[in-house]
Amino acid sequence: MFDGVADRYDRTNTILAFGQDKSWRRSTRMALDLKPGERVLDVGAGTGVSTEELANSGAYAVGSDISLGMLSAGRRTRPRVPLLAGDALALPFGDASFDATTISFALRNVVDTESALRELARVTRPGGRLVVCEFSHPTNSAFRTAYLQYLMKSLPAVARRVASNPDAYVYLAESIRAWPDQQGLAEIMAKAGWRAIRWRNLTGGVVALHHAIRG
Repeated sequence: MFDGVADRYDRTNTILAFGQDKSWRRSTRMALDLKPGERVLDVGAGTGVSTEELANSGAYAVGSDISLGMLSAGRRTRPRVPLLAGDALALPFGDASFDATTISFALRNVVDTESALRELARVTRPGGRLVVCEFSHPTNSAFRTAYLQYLMKSLPAVARRVASNPDAYVYLAESIRAWPDQQGLAEIMAKAGWRAIRWRNLTGGVVALHHAIRG
């Protein structure tokens, strides 16, 4: 599915997110508090747009994704960003290889959320950081009602105009609606062995940044 939307993926996301995607990526980078010389892994990196943002910190940023189509599109547009094929449930890196890890808008797409979080912990050094940037639940009930209306009705209609595979965005809306809320994701992270878990809402809870430390 992601191979089929790769060529227009970044543009479509910007349109559907009303241009908020750039600020979400910047917030993720800032939450990781990366230092020059540190190593950070961006899982589910897609075309590498998030990996490129991480590299702005001066850290050595590596992107990994299971979709070869997304990686191919990213290598054409961002040839200086290291992008490697990899499964989030079996990452092609040694134990404790990275000072920090992150996954943005991709954890919903992994078949086993807790196992993916354990795998992220495996490749993160003890004391290293994780930031999960993911769609979540708006905290204001009226806003949440309007947001769900947009997700289930307006978003697929817009996608039919701008996306190369509109059906993929029907899946997107359904997966967001079914995703755990902020507390629910924090509990899954704790079960996977992460500690000192906290979160911050962005855009009223449309997106949440979950930060954690590897024990």
